[in-house]
Amino acid sequence: MAKVAVVGIVGRTNAGKSTLVNTLVGEKVSIVSPVEQTTRNTVRGIVDDARGQLVLLDTPGLHKAEGPLGTLLNRMARRSAAGTDITCVVFDAAQEPQLEDLGWMQRIAREKPEKTVFVLNKADSVSFCASAFKAAWEGDFEPRWVESVATSPDGVKAVLDALFELAEDGEYLFDRDIVTDYPRKLAMADTIREKYLGRLHQEVPHELGVAVKKIEESGEAWNVKADVIVARASQKPIVIGRGAETIKAVRKCAERELSDVFGVKVRLELWVRVEPDWMGNKRLLGEMGYLGAEI
Repeated sequence: MAKVAVVGIVGRTNAGKSTLVNTLVGEKVSIVSPVEQTTRNTVRGIVDDARGQLVLLDTPGLHKAEGPLGTLLNRMARRSAAGTDITCVVFDAAQEPQLEDLGWMQRIAREKPEKTVFVLNKADSVSFCASAFKAAWEGDFEPRWVESVATSPDGVKAVLDALFELAEDGEYLFDRDIVTDYPRKLAMADTIREKYLGRLHQEVPHELGVAVKKIEESGEAWNVKADVIVARASQKPIVIGRGAETIKAVRKCAERELSDVFGVKVRLELWVRVEPDWMGNKRLLGEMGYLGAEI
């Protein structure tokens, strides 16, 4: 009998949750960038191990919500954590505990302390302050504290061991050769958005969305049409770039990665459009998968 568990990976934004999930899985299943709110969907990463199987739910990071989208992401993170076997709270321990960190501690103390792992991430930082997080804990039990360097396979071994210790005997939930069941339209949209985040930094990211409209499969190539959505007309030339330099670079980088991931030649056709209230538009949010719509 295998050890099996569904694990909610939660915490505030930029704590390193997606990097931890990718390293534990051994493949990139979640996009990563230093920009807040990079993760906007719950992504499942599946760990296959001699001990059994862990299904990791990478959730949007909790943050001070601004507008409907921010509120939606916070709700999604809390809801995803509620339906799991184990909760893995990831803290950015390279800095002092923040309000959101304390919020997760309080919630865990109330709800399911016996099935929780507290991960003190970025243990390789010179400013690593594990003692500050332990001192901030006010529960009536001692939680499982695990130190982690999410960028390194060796740095997450203690996390993996702690999760399997809490997992229970059960049947495999997924075939053992699957690393994620994330819908391909959403995975493609995330990859395109990740490439924009890497180029635009703080100029547009929070008001930029991507919706994959159509995938045409033809022999060994896929032609993918996607909309890049911005909230203001002034953002459109930034997203396109002088001489279309930015959109061409994003397309090239995304095509290369998607071709590697899916094992076929992927050609992207990107169109930029302005939707002033897209972050409050349920139809568009559903199209991007933020409302849990099936794709």
